[in-house]
Amino acid sequence: MSLKDKLVSSFLAFENHVDIDSKVHDIRTEAIKTFENKGFPTKKDEAWKYTSLNSVLKHDYSVFPKQENALAYSDVKKYFIHDIDTYKIVLVDGKYSSHLSQTTHDGIDVCLMSAALSKPKYQLIIENYFNKVATKDGLTSLNTAFSKEGAYIHIPKNKVVAKPIEIVHFSTGNEAALMLQPRNLIVVDENSHVQIIERHQSVTDNPVLTNSVTEIVANKRAIVDYYKVQNDNLNASLIDNTFVEQKRESHVSVHTFSFGGKLTRNNLNFYQNGEYMDSTLNGVTIIGDKQHVDHNTLVHHIEPNCESHQDYKGIFTDNATGVFNGKVIVNKEAQKTNAFQSNNNILLSDKATINSKPQLEIFADDVKCSHGCTIGQLDDSALFYMKSRGIPEKEAKGLLMYAFSNNVLSSVKIPELKQRITKLIANKLGVNIGFDL
Repeated sequence: MSLKDKLVSSFLAFENHVDIDSKVHDIRTEAIKTFENKGFPTKKDEAWKYTSLNSVLKHDYSVFPKQENALAYSDVKKYFIHDIDTYKIVLVDGKYSSHLSQTTHDGIDVCLMSAALSKPKYQLIIENYFNKVATKDGLTSLNTAFSKEGAYIHIPKNKVVAKPIEIVHFSTGNEAALMLQPRNLIVVDENSHVQIIERHQSVTDNPVLTNSVTEIVANKRAIVDYYKVQNDNLNASLIDNTFVEQKRESHVSVHTFSFGGKLTRNNLNFYQNGEYMDSTLNGVTIIGDKQHVDHNTLVHHIEPNCESHQDYKGIFTDNATGVFNGKVIVNKEAQKTNAFQSNNNILLSDKATINSKPQLEIFADDVKCSHGCTIGQLDDSALFYMKSRGIPEKEAKGLLMYAFSNNVLSSVKIPELKQRITKLIANKLGVNIGFDL
């Protein structure tokens, strides 16, 4: 039985454990029909031209974990940002871990998606925002059909969340192969501000496939800073689908740091529904071996007087493959738009590959838009200069690569997270970056 057939047949069993009388039931039912019709994407689809899921889909994944496998805090402490106090939503094999989590309902809602989907107090937000901005492609529909657990975050108007929120998904290896489908909904109301850090982490060498969907709604004058840390084991694959809807004068930034995993596909979509908004999409990818990371971005400028900034850096070695497919659409009504897109890459071996396709579709005439892509190697003259000043070659290369990615890192607004990512970059580059941030 193929994975697609297994998932479709498993849907009835899934429905037996959720409330079929809820309004979400109809959404799930329609979603599984969409997935059954569209299935998994292939390289025949233009947006997936350079990324094949064949090696990922061949495993016999368990769709429902058979039993809980609790993790001790000492086993996973290193994956948390414990230098600062944070709210935490922690899922282990797709199930809520109460002893690792710290949720709150004190003026804001930081809780489980399963509670939000089933309890009446959350129904107004669910009805207004759940599955509204997400597209109806095969993978997103698959997640919608099995949507049950994940993070539900609602920040009411005029709130500045005092500390960041961590969303961490652990997989334990309790199953020979496991498929997870977390669903996150983040709604930030007028004049509110929140910082969120998300991480998917496998603590096993068993194959894990995560098909994640996150919907973010930033209402009028809201500020959302979202950080994705992707540093998983080499048998873990991640398809991350994030959809952002912005309202007037909101500011949303999404930073994606991709260092680990077998195959990672990031689908990041911004929709600007209002004037005087700013969207920031930044990313750093550092991979080797046979790793594959694909960034697929969309910024849709619908109304005038808005800005968007995209800056993606990639460093590839060994047999690694990178993909960047970034699209900016500027509607005819979206005059006075400023949209900038940049993708810069360094190849450190002859077998490393990058496929880059920046795109602009502009239907307005009073705009400032640019896109660009560079692919090259380290600057030999800069490397020679550093070596002539007594810096060993390995450290010199590491410093040059760190400097290459630093303008993205410098825009991280949580100092402790910036320090953590700096250590991850140093470890990935195999050097010691001995200076404070």
